[in-house]
Amino acid sequence: MSLHDDAVLVLKAYEGQDELRQVYLDHLATHPDGMWKACADGHVTASAMVIDPSRERVLLTLHKKLRMWLQMGGHCEPGDASLAAAALREGTEESGIAGLTLLPGGPVRLDRHLTPCAWHLDVQYAALAPPGALEAISDESLDLRWFPYDEVRSVADDSVVRLLEATRARLAT
Repeated sequence: MSLHDDAVLVLKAYEGQDELRQVYLDHLATHPDGMWKACADGHVTASAMVIDPSRERVLLTLHKKLRMWLQMGGHCEPGDASLAAAALREGTEESGIAGLTLLPGGPVRLDRHLTPCAWHLDVQYAALAPPGALEAISDESLDLRWFPYDEVRSVADDSVVRLLEATRARLAT
């Protein structure tokens, strides 16, 4: 199965955010290259909010280009077998933490935002770090830091706050 086909199936199964979900599906229906950075009209990206084992903190990266505290994430690559695999790869690469596991239930939320390269149609997952995990700053980051849940709003934008809220709701189920 192609990454494009996987994305369509994941999005069709995703419950919630119906209008935005349809924007993503329409984009993929009209753009066979809609998974890739080369698609100038926008592209699907994958991200993962990394949660610590005690589930009281999240790991955010100070993105080098955007200079904002964000969850780990970015462009899909040809070697990604699925959106979930892309999110896990991005989470691992940008956090430096091996052994991340995605929370069950598929994506936590969707977020469409304009970046310097194009519109990103981000499919957002949440990942649990293993006990004793040590983070390591990647080349794409100026800093990497654990933030208690109640501090995220003071350092990150609304999209990160909404992702944290959705992640916490998923953890509670």
